[in-house]
Amino acid sequence: MNLDPTTPSIPSSPTIVVVNADDFGLSDGVSRAIVRAHVEGIVTSTSVMVRATAVERAIEMARDHPALGLGLHLDLGEWAVRDGEWRALYSVVDTGDADAVAAEIARQLERFRALVGADPTHIDSHQHVHRGEPIASAARSLARKLDVPLRHTRSGARYHGDFYGQDGDGATRRAWISVDALVSLIERIEPGVNEIACHPGEPDDPAIASTMYRAERALELEALCDPRVREAVGRAGINLRSFRDMGFVVVP
Repeated sequence: MNLDPTTPSIPSSPTIVVVNADDFGLSDGVSRAIVRAHVEGIVTSTSVMVRATAVERAIEMARDHPALGLGLHLDLGEWAVRDGEWRALYSVVDTGDADAVAAEIARQLERFRALVGADPTHIDSHQHVHRGEPIASAARSLARKLDVPLRHTRSGARYHGDFYGQDGDGATRRAWISVDALVSLIERIEPGVNEIACHPGEPDDPAIASTMYRAERALELEALCDPRVREAVGRAGINLRSFRDMGFVVVP
């Protein structure tokens, strides 16, 4: 199943924004929210969690929305604040073992290909674990091989992680994911190719009750779909695109 339509050309405007929703397939509620934020809001791209139990249904949803770019969200573990300390909720592999990391990343790529019928349009990771070694080297190697953008590298996109509803201690910050916050971020976007990350979800989704980022997802969804945000995009002269549209990728 190949979800890639014909690649559109990028217009001459100097300001391009990819709005990428992480965690596609984490749960049915998260996947539905991402699709809704694509249809009704400003999401152009999403990153697939191939190990998640709801991923096959997520890909079925994506089949009806071929303009939604599909990347690989490397999933090597998850951590959450419990009793004031960061603790592992699960671990897929020893993240300090370079060989194990490389083997797991290869498995997740093959799973993506089996599900989607194509290579990912981009690569990022759950809770940004690829920013540390040895994961960073393995992720860069994969991005070079596929010639796709890798988040947090010189991949053709300036990353904006401001639209996120928790601080470093895991406390909810509703104001950071409000309509006003998203409009303000859009108004600050500089010329060039940019990525805004987001994590929408449906309210009271029981499938993610044990995860760290829960109630904030529904707030993100409402902001992403708010007409005022789309109006701000228009005023700023921003062209919304997916990573599939990027034909000038450089991964160091």
